[in-house]
Amino acid sequence: QVQLVESGGGLVQAGGSLRLSCAASAGSFSRFGMGWFRQGPGEERNFVAAVSPSGDRTSYRDSVKGRFTISRDNAKNAVYLQMNGLKPEDTATYYCAAERVYTDGAFPRNYDYWGQGTQVTVSS
Repeated sequence: QVQLVESGGGLVQAGGSLRLSCAASAGSFSRFGMGWFRQGPGEERNFVAAVSPSGDRTSYRDSVKGRFTISRDNAKNAVYLQMNGLKPEDTATYYCAAERVYTDGAFPRNYDYWGQGTQVTVSS
């Protein structure tokens, strides 16, 4: 069983930055593909970014490219999402997720473990 705990959410003005962190309990963390998803009120859970087990490959949804950066530190069992140039439409609950078989996954169904989420609110 893998436990994921997100932190770093909060309220920020448009144009500001936040850094989300996700701490994982897994001893085999370096074998998991990791992703960030977000879900707004009344919306589906949508892909934001993913990173390969070694960290050498990343992928992003189009609307965050150039603003968000996903990274991981396997020595610390952690994955991060640096969010710059935040916009009101980025407001959502952000979830960290882990997949046992790396698929560069943009699909929630590919992920096996989920955190509880952290709220990000961007004011205009």
